Amino acid sequence: MIDIGQAIIEQMERQGKTVGWLAKELSCDRTNIYSIYRRQSIDSNLLLRISVALQHNFFEVLSEEFNQSIGSSEH
Repeated sequence: MIDIGQAIIEQMERQGKTVGWLAKELSCDRTNIYSIYRRQSIDSNLLLRISVALQHNFFEVLSEEFNQSIGSSEH
């Protein structure tokens, strides 16, 4: 199972973005971003906002995992 918080951290690092930057983009406190980082799952609306801010489709990442999961259960 994908750890969505870790996926967000990795994408932020690739883009050189800071916690402060994402907090500003999402209009929230930095502490909220650290809370997101610790999550293994996330509300779809929040994930959409993060995807737009980072211009990265995290839903595609989840979809790939879904496809792998159903592919492995068919065997």
